[in-house]
Amino acid sequence: MNRSGAETVKGVNLRYIGMNKTAVFVDVQNIYYTVKQAHHCHFNYSQLWNQLSEEGEIVFALAYAIDRGDEQQKSFQEILRQIGFTVRLKPYINRVDGSSKGDWDVGLTIDVIDTIYDPKAQIDTLVLLSGDGDFDLLLQRVSRDHKIKTIVYGVEALSAKSLIDAASEFRPIEGNLLLKKPDPD
Repeated sequence: MNRSGAETVKGVNLRYIGMNKTAVFVDVQNIYYTVKQAHHCHFNYSQLWNQLSEEGEIVFALAYAIDRGDEQQKSFQEILRQIGFTVRLKPYINRVDGSSKGDWDVGLTIDVIDTIYDPKAQIDTLVLLSGDGDFDLLLQRVSRDHKIKTIVYGVEALSAKSLIDAASEFRPIEGNLLLKKPDPD
């Protein structure tokens, strides 16, 4: 047995034998703003991890966020790391014209492609947390060319239809995936 209580043989967790190998990619900004807008609360990353762990072995888990340098964000990023995510940060950029930039679409896409072609990974399932329709072609290609199941988690009302349609399975963010504050008595 290992320290988590799972039975092991030669260091291999027997729970995962014959189970899906899963890679998880989180568009943190998209999930934060869509969950906040639709549900007025935060997303429960621990519950997501628990659900996905029950379905298979999480071999990669990457969370893509913007670094504004504030302490609350740093604390949140540390929580993601403690759960098991690798956090990728990109600086938040304020342009001279007043606009801002801080998305990870290209970086996330490159990491998905690298993961698919990584001979050590050999994933069966790709999980994407985002409602961004820019990822629809990526998911179509992953499913069609690599026969990998794609699961999208998103706020249904705020997720692009093209993304929902491109996924093998769409799972709406609701219920126990929401971190709601208890009602004051």
